[in-house]
Amino acid sequence: MRFLVDNQLPPSLARWLRDRGHDAEHVFESGLHLFDDRDLWARALADARIVVSKDEDFLYLANQPGDAGRFLWVRLGNCRNDALLTAFARSFDTIVAAFDSGQTVVELI
Repeated sequence: MRFLVDNQLPPSLARWLRDRGHDAEHVFESGLHLFDDRDLWARALADARIVVSKDEDFLYLANQPGDAGRFLWVRLGNCRNDALLTAFARSFDTIVAAFDSGQTVVELI
């Protein structure tokens, strides 16, 4: 899978995803950290990437009629990076299966 990790989440998450064989970029790594949400969404859509963010605005973009984008909505409260990565490790197989089954919005709670 291809992921684009938003600036509200650490670059270590993109590295964690890459370590598991996925194509993942953090917005800082790809120079997209100054993009607004709509431009970031359009870029992710053009690159067939799943946006990974805590930003609820992407939920509204993902639910636009005819939109083919995908969104992994991280709904964890503020936490340390190790707690974030532990939550991803615990739920990641389920997240991948949900996207593989055609879901366009998946929540990590």
